[in-house]
Parts: sequence; structure tokens; C-alpha cells
Amino acid sequence: MMQAWMVLVIATAFLLPNPVWAQSEKLKDTQGAQMKVDDAAKASQQKVTKTAEETKTIVDEYRATLRKIENTKVYNEQLRKLIESQKTEMVSIAEQIESIKNTNKEIFPLMDRMITNMEEFIKLDVPFLPEERSRRLSQIKEIMDKAKISTSEKFRRVIEAYQIENEYGRTIEAYRALHEVDGKELTVDFLRVGRISLVYQTLDGKKSGYWDQAERQWKSLSGSYNKSIEFGLQMARKQIAPNLLTMPVPAPQEVQVETL
Repeated sequence: MMQAWMVLVIATAFLLPNPVWAQSEKLKDTQGAQMKVDDAAKASQQKVTKTAEETKTIVDEYRATLRKIENTKVYNEQLRKLIESQKTEMVSIAEQIESIKNTNKEIFPLMDRMITNMEEFIKLDVPFLPEERSRRLSQIKEIMDKAKISTSEKFRRVIEAYQIENEYGRTIEAYRALHEVDGKELTVDFLRVGRISLVYQTLDGKKSGYWDQAERQWKSLSGSYNKSIEFGLQMARKQIAPNLLTMPVPAPQEVQVETL
């Protein structure tokens, strides 16, 4: 009987639940549930972070788009002003072109008269630097017929020639050229004092002559002028300081003035 009870007790002991084991299983279940909650929270946080980043990106893009729209508005306004300015400038240019056409109609005859007058003036003037002055005049005539040269450039060249001719009247100059002396062509030194006196002297300094504007011919000078002409040549070449010269000049002529 005792043995049967002991077997029953032992069997019952194995059949009853173990408190320690039960608590361990419960703890495992709790930990598993907590891990699931943590994983879910982590996944949720990742979604929130991703959504926040996407939202920030969208907001940044929206703000950038707004700036681009504003910049485009400013740029378009500048273009509008530029186009209006260009339209005004086009009208002005068209008016200037028309004005230039009218000016050309007037300035070409003017330049033609100026060239003709200069040519006549050179013919009647004291005959200094004949080749240089003739060449300048020929060059001006030549460019008048060239379409590739602007009207302004043509007019500038004509005015420049007039300025050069004007300068001759208030300068002193020495140059060397061929000249006929006593029937022989010799190299001589010319001395020009403004337009009031033009003389020459042979290179040996022995013979001199002057241009008589009234009679429009060359005349010989006495030897008394040789030294003075030599000094004048040196002054013109800036070899000596300026000084008084004794030069042959035409006598002043009486001018008749008509009374109206």
C-alpha cells in the first residue's frame, strides 16, 4: 500500500506544472512581444523619417520653383523693356538712315566743289611741293568714287587736305628737289617762308633765285642773299635758333574797295 502511494505521489509530481519553467516561458513570450513592438516602432519611425525627408524635398523643390518663377518674371520684364528700347532705337536708326541719305545728297556736291576749289587754289598758289600737293589731291579724287569708303571718311580726308594747306601759310620749311637753273636741271634746296616767300639755292651755295608771284616766274637773286638763304635753311631744319632773315618778298599791292 505504501509503495502504491509513493508511485502515485511521484506520478502526480510529474503531472503538476513547474512554476519556474512556466515563468521562463512567459518571460520569453513577453520578450518576443516586446521585440515585435520595437521592430514595429522602428519600422514606423523609419517611415516617419522617410516621409519627413520626402516632405522636405518637396518643400525645397516648391520653394526653388517659386524662386525660378520670380526670376523668370523679372527676366521677362527686363526683356520687355529691352524690346521696347530696341523698337525705339530701330525707329531712330531708320530716321538717321533717311537723314544720312538726305545729307549725302547735299554733302557730295559740297565735297566736289571743295576739291575743285582746292585744285584751282593750288594752281594759283606759290609752287612749293608741287608733287606732294598734286599727289594728295589725286588721292582724294580717287577715293570719291570708292563705295567701300564711307562718306564721313571722304569728308574727313577733304578737310584734312584743307588743314594741311592752311598750315603751309604759317610755317617755314626746307626741302630738296630738282630745279632748272640756267637751262640745267640741278638738285637745289628750297626754302619756303609761309606763302610770302619761296626761294632756292644750289647745293654749292653760289646761285639763288626766288618765285615772283606777280609775274608767276622764277627769277635770279644777287649773291647778297646767299648767306641769308643759307641761314633760313638752317633755321627751317632746326639747326640754329630762329632769327631775323633778309628775304625777297613781293611788294604789297593796293586793293580797290568798292563802296556800295
